[in-house]
Amino acid sequence: MASWIGMISAVQRGPQVEQTADLVISVVTITKAALTHSAPELRRELLFELVSNEGIRIFTLESSDAVDPPPDSTLMPEIEAIIKSKLGADTRFSSRVNGTAGFWISFKIDDDGYWLMLERERLEGLTGVQWLGWATVVGALSVVGAALISSLVNLPLARLTAAARAIAQGKKPDRLPEKGSKEIIEANRSFNQMVEDLQQVESDRAVILAGISHDLRTPLARMQLELEMAKLSNEAREGMQSDIGQMDAIIGQFLDYAKPTEAATFVPVDISDLLQDTAREAERMLDIHVTTHIEEGVHVMGNATDLRRVFNNLVENARRYGKTEGSDFTELDISCRIKPHGLGKRVVIEVQDHGQGVPDDHIELLLKPFTRMDSARGQANGAGLGLAIVERVVSRHNAELQVSNRDGGGLRIALVMPLAS
Repeated sequence: MASWIGMISAVQRGPQVEQTADLVISVVTITKAALTHSAPELRRELLFELVSNEGIRIFTLESSDAVDPPPDSTLMPEIEAIIKSKLGADTRFSSRVNGTAGFWISFKIDDDGYWLMLERERLEGLTGVQWLGWATVVGALSVVGAALISSLVNLPLARLTAAARAIAQGKKPDRLPEKGSKEIIEANRSFNQMVEDLQQVESDRAVILAGISHDLRTPLARMQLELEMAKLSNEAREGMQSDIGQMDAIIGQFLDYAKPTEAATFVPVDISDLLQDTAREAERMLDIHVTTHIEEGVHVMGNATDLRRVFNNLVENARRYGKTEGSDFTELDISCRIKPHGLGKRVVIEVQDHGQGVPDDHIELLLKPFTRMDSARGQANGAGLGLAIVERVVSRHNAELQVSNRDGGGLRIALVMPLAS
């Protein structure tokens, strides 16, 4: 806008100087001719008409006149030069004579001097207010244009952001249009290819999991194994049955870890009832003693099947590795409460055993897949995926998993989940 105003001012300068000078010269010449050729008795009427209709006043130039300098304008020196070249070098200019403001210029008729006064409004170009008005209009149009251009530039980015958010939520986004600037086309094309690759990976994984599940868990496969086992001795058969059970548990863990948790399946879940069911199932096991402190009517957003798998994994993990020292059973505490958290409230679920716990510097290893602690390595009944499955499902539920040693001995696992709105 500053460049535009400067350019207009520079382009306007020459024509405005010439126009102002020509106007003053014409007015002085015509006025001088009218006074020279008019009858003396009609001059008073002529002067009155000039004042009334043209805003031109004529005064006698006196040596005692109080004369101020010419108007302070960047154009005035050029205007003076042009006027003096036409009317004479002795032409005088003033912005105020005897206290009266205006554009004053002197001229002579014979040897008598006169002042001719013009109203300044007739000579001034665009005023400051007019410039401000034009600048405001141009500025408003610039803002509207910038907003329009910005929206057009940001639209592809907004589409890309929405598509990325949809993938993060487990949804399938629409294909992004491959048009616009070169950078936008490349970004959208790469994103579309990434989505296709992800969908292909999901499809391949589903086929592989289906094949594993079908081959290793169908009745036909079990029947074939049983026929082979029938040929073995009782001792060998019992050992093979134990191996098959262990393999089945490991395969189950693999399938649970690979299975994604879809955010689209989330519904309000009564977590209190789910934990009570888990506690009742655990109490049926001979080697677990369960104590519960579960607040009633607590609801969270989630997938009930996946959350049940989480709690069952925690119970099984405690049953295997959290037995109370000096006994052959596990003391298990299950609690669920609503507690203040930050600016709101969260559901805090705790599952604690009274076993030996783990060294503090090894707690992070518990959440890594295919990792088991020393106390569990002598048992071939798992793949080290129990807590890894828990951590994966919990993260998909926008929840926080906390693992620490319990005061008094044992392992404490806490889930901090948002309340269902």
